[in-house]
Amino acid sequence: MATPVAGEGQLSLNGVISEPQSKTLTDLPTELLEHILCFPVLRHVDICNVSCCCKRLHDVCHGRGKVWGHHYRLRWPRLQRFYRQNECCDWLTEYKTRHRVGIEMQRTVEAISKRFFTEVRSVSQPCIGQVLGDSFAEIESLGMPEHFCEDELLFILNSDKRKNLTLKYYAKKILYFLRQQNILKSLKTFLEQPVEQQSALEGAVLVDQYCNPLADVTLDGITTQLDDITEKVKKMLRTKNPSHPSLQIAQGDPHIIEDFELQRQVVCALNSVLYEQLHYKGNDSDYYNPLNSYIHQVLLRHTGIPISLSVLYMTLARRLGVQVEPVNFPNHFLLRWCQKPRGSEDIYDFVYIDAFGKGKQLKAKECEYLIGHQVTAHYYSAISTTEVLLRMVGNLLNIGKRGEGNEKSYQLLRDSLDLYLTINPDNVQYLLLQARLYFHLGIWPEKVLDILQHIQALDPTQHASVGYLVQHTLEHIQHKKHPATPEVKRRSAAEHLEVQYSVGLIMKHRRSGYNCVIYGWDPKCTMSQEWINTMRVRELSKGAKQPFYNVLVQDGTCRYAAQENLEPHSAPLEIGHPEVGRYFTEFADSHYIANEELQIRYPEDMDETLGTVQELYHRLTPGAGNQEEAPASNQNDH
Repeated sequence: MATPVAGEGQLSLNGVISEPQSKTLTDLPTELLEHILCFPVLRHVDICNVSCCCKRLHDVCHGRGKVWGHHYRLRWPRLQRFYRQNECCDWLTEYKTRHRVGIEMQRTVEAISKRFFTEVRSVSQPCIGQVLGDSFAEIESLGMPEHFCEDELLFILNSDKRKNLTLKYYAKKILYFLRQQNILKSLKTFLEQPVEQQSALEGAVLVDQYCNPLADVTLDGITTQLDDITEKVKKMLRTKNPSHPSLQIAQGDPHIIEDFELQRQVVCALNSVLYEQLHYKGNDSDYYNPLNSYIHQVLLRHTGIPISLSVLYMTLARRLGVQVEPVNFPNHFLLRWCQKPRGSEDIYDFVYIDAFGKGKQLKAKECEYLIGHQVTAHYYSAISTTEVLLRMVGNLLNIGKRGEGNEKSYQLLRDSLDLYLTINPDNVQYLLLQARLYFHLGIWPEKVLDILQHIQALDPTQHASVGYLVQHTLEHIQHKKHPATPEVKRRSAAEHLEVQYSVGLIMKHRRSGYNCVIYGWDPKCTMSQEWINTMRVRELSKGAKQPFYNVLVQDGTCRYAAQENLEPHSAPLEIGHPEVGRYFTEFADSHYIANEELQIRYPEDMDETLGTVQELYHRLTPGAGNQEEAPASNQNDH
């Protein structure tokens, strides 16, 4: 790098021409050298090579200097939030560590695809991709900084949208798991706090984060939105009562207003802002949508269910100096607001607020009209934050159990069970449900045995259920030690000659109209007789004795379709199914390219797919030039 610079000869004072002076790069000031070496065009390899040239350049490129710090920030901008401004650290070491983590994570994600690929062979078996369950321990055992691991996974996910689909699929699963593990740690820390320090809002945010670990949900972000609503309420209060004490309450101040008339003014202003100005309301039309339980979605959509709206209402009221308490009323969560000196437990000394019903205020007996029957005084009592969270998670758990057996409902059931048993680890009913769920999904058999052992210790009367699951779980563990060789299907085989379509083709269902992509096929229907009868397969012209295809449908379902009901799509499009990445590595405008694992099972299909695509969408008209028009019906195909 020390390139000499020849200067022109110059006249000296006595008129003699002096010898040309030789300049080198190292003669430049340090600041200028650093500026040059910070150019984005230079890579880390270039900086390493420069630093090896001489001691001068080695000193300029020292680990704690500007050059390595600049290139670190340039390459991994998302990591800047983990460093203080102008923090002095060994940037070269940080760079090397982050670079090594990137290589290791890429290898790990690629290996998971090869080890845990499973082809869903039945529409009754969910496309959930959760066979990864017991593989994540190895990721944790790598001992790499978590924020570096997450940054690399995000890098994979944000790469070219249509490529590296399999890598992204497993990267997303890993990121989901890693974030959930951290959120569980935070929840356990939260539950260890004294009861009076536990905030229902913080608990609700933790529940939200655990069920939506890939979403940008933070307590600070939620708090900022509540600050805005609080200011709107204060603005309204100010117009009614400029000297109202709530106007002086600072954020985080636990001050409670004692005067009932002043409290009433706060409640009226809060109702006006929430329900009239911001149009919050109970979601009657889509009550069992899990989004109603997530606090960030409640704030985004301005709708929710009784408990989520109550947490919002209660948090805002307390910020303004009004003490309202959560009430675990059956089928309809409520808040209570004491109308007597604090300390009363007489249910008739309270007004009950229905946050779901636009803040309507009810007397004790009027609450029973909400559910259509009488209840004991016990149900009017205030409950703890832990009980609020159990009710909230219990709602999600019930939604998961009501689900349709697809990936979303299974994932919600898993997540809500994890949360419930973190809060209440000795609930035998839900421990047994968790064991059955893991067994059904075929994941974590060793953990299933631990759960069953815990159930047996808590309740020996569960011996029959526990014994059955133990026996079949042990069989599953033995089966895992001797996995079956995957079936290879060659189109050229005599029994497969009637199979017209191949994996990766974008199809349309002739009768139902849905769009889908083929990820597997059978030469004839392999489903049970019960399924064949239920789906009225015999009414098809060729019945069950025709090729059937496993397809991923645009609506997120997996289906098993007869050949006579499918036709190639006239205008191929991407299929927005969460499991696409399990089977395909790229969307190539007119078809999907099968990943290595799927190609092993269908070794002749990709050639067939390319030929079909060429015939359908890229056919050239005879006698034309290099670029020719497609048939009229396919002009918009690509």
